[in-house]
Amino acid sequence: MNYDIEYAYACHRGKVRSNNEDNFWCCGHMLPEINDGSGKISEERCSSRTFPVLALFDGMGGESCGEVAAKLAAERLGSYYQRNRAKLKHRAEEFVQEACREMNRAVCSYAAKNRISTMGTTLAMAVFAGQKLYMCNVGDSRIYQERNGAFFRMSTDHVQGNGLFGKAPLTQYLGIPEDHMVIQPSVAEIDCQPDTRIMLCSDGISDMLTEVEIQAILNRRKNASDTVHDLMKLALEKGGRDNATVILCQVHERKAKEPIRERLKKVLQL
Repeated sequence: MNYDIEYAYACHRGKVRSNNEDNFWCCGHMLPEINDGSGKISEERCSSRTFPVLALFDGMGGESCGEVAAKLAAERLGSYYQRNRAKLKHRAEEFVQEACREMNRAVCSYAAKNRISTMGTTLAMAVFAGQKLYMCNVGDSRIYQERNGAFFRMSTDHVQGNGLFGKAPLTQYLGIPEDHMVIQPSVAEIDCQPDTRIMLCSDGISDMLTEVEIQAILNRRKNASDTVHDLMKLALEKGGRDNATVILCQVHERKAKEPIRERLKKVLQL
């Protein structure tokens, strides 16, 4: 199946935080290290033949370490993608695993060089590899799939305990030194099918909205930009206690072009 991916994305500082530690990498687009969010909803469309990759990052750490970690991971993903996009034709899972290790090393290298003990970032990533779609997360940024009314969480929260008395600490994130622990991203693989919708979000969305609310918005079947708007609007209306980032991808089947001979026949019959 030849298909296009319509995608929209936005990042908001929220209503409580004084800074924004979220970032994204959407087919080459990212935010600067110091930013106040994206300021708008961006929407684009691309062919599956370009092997698009979209990801978001939720940075953490004191001072400005969260912003730095998120930007470092986004930059490293971009440079890795440019060098290794060809792997997505036949070795997509290898691409995903190696990209995670590269991003982790980028954050760890900066932390070691600057003697920073606590900095890191979560990751949620969608990788379109021909007829397959790979979804990968590290930390508690989430990925959801919706198709024909069916709704699934595709990511795994890497957290310790259930967080009944506050935010549960992460057990996995980008920024863990390799001599302490090997990062183990959660990876899910599905076939790309028409009308599949994939939503990536930071906890500024998933902590403010229930999964029932998220599903209800996705089930409205609006276009990608309007859906992102509705998700962000509701998260802010319910308090906007954290930075919020959301990326929504929709798969559209590309109709085969009519053969030139058939088109000429129709023209001559007019």
